[in-house]
Amino acid sequence: MAIKTENFILNIGPQHPSTHGVFRLRIVLDGEVITDLEPVFGYLHRGIEKLAEGRTYLQDIPFTDRLDYLGSITNNHAYVMAVEKLAGIAVPERAEYIRVILDELQRLASHLAGLGFFLNDLGALQTPLLYMFREREKIVELFDMCSGQRLNYNYYRFGGFVQDLPEEFLPALKKLLDTLPGFIDEYEQLISTNEIVLIRTKGVGVLKRELAINSSAAGPVLRASGVNWDIRRNDPYSIYDRFEFDIPTAQNGDTYDRYLVRIQEMRQSVRILRQATKDLPEGEIMGKAPKLLKPPAGEVYSRIEGPKGELGFYLVSDGTDKPYRWRVRPPCLLNLSALKDMVVGWKVADLMAIFGSIDIVMGEVDR
Repeated sequence: MAIKTENFILNIGPQHPSTHGVFRLRIVLDGEVITDLEPVFGYLHRGIEKLAEGRTYLQDIPFTDRLDYLGSITNNHAYVMAVEKLAGIAVPERAEYIRVILDELQRLASHLAGLGFFLNDLGALQTPLLYMFREREKIVELFDMCSGQRLNYNYYRFGGFVQDLPEEFLPALKKLLDTLPGFIDEYEQLISTNEIVLIRTKGVGVLKRELAINSSAAGPVLRASGVNWDIRRNDPYSIYDRFEFDIPTAQNGDTYDRYLVRIQEMRQSVRILRQATKDLPEGEIMGKAPKLLKPPAGEVYSRIEGPKGELGFYLVSDGTDKPYRWRVRPPCLLNLSALKDMVVGWKVADLMAIFGSIDIVMGEVDR
């Protein structure tokens, strides 16, 4: 005789150790197997895009720090680049090199945090995270040297930076670049062939290539599904076309591939940093930009390859000192949109591993 059962609805979050910010998941279970998932957004909604339209272009830079707060430097870059494009502001050569250096340091710091929390979600509590944060701390100290801040940097300006790099910055960066490849080897040795990691991640939470493209996934999530797309290479900005580096991809689109692509991207960031520091010229760090900026009426979309994928800003100017429209293209939100397709059919324990491998920050998702 068949046993009659009913589905079970389980709420996870909005405050839960594995929800990466304040986020709620409503999942439907058949036993332990997930049959449906409804993400509930908005707990960190602060109305940033509307608030930005009531402030000057310069006053909006700190808002960008508070999107993906683990990628503040690259957020600064994406926004000031859009305004520079709108207002026709040129950036000096030295400032462009420094921007590449800081962006790649931010990519390393973001990936280190993302991988550490991902391993937490797999059940390897704290120890791998502290290994990752050991190196991330050295990068945060570099940001602290130049901006005076450890999280929300507010360091970029239209045409350059608030100030030049301090004297101690480059020696400390060189010391980091001498040791970091060895630590990345250490991470791989500990994780990449770990039997538990392989069982929990190989073939789990697959995002197929077609769905990744159709859902506008970006960054490591997209490239792990076999799509060779990186804004630094496909639509070069700043001076990225001067450097030699590879775009790591994978073919399976599973949880393991998303981990592995980030590890490989860290090696490529080290490669770019070595070239940029070697060629860094002397000179000005600020272009000519008026203190009270009033870009001519018009619209612009500008994008960069942030640590989590394509980060873009769409701005509309009506000729005043405040943007008429201020819109963000958030990679975290778009990568999260495919979560249901990745988890249906897997068990609750797999949900946390799959979710962690997307690497999201809810500050950017909700805005």
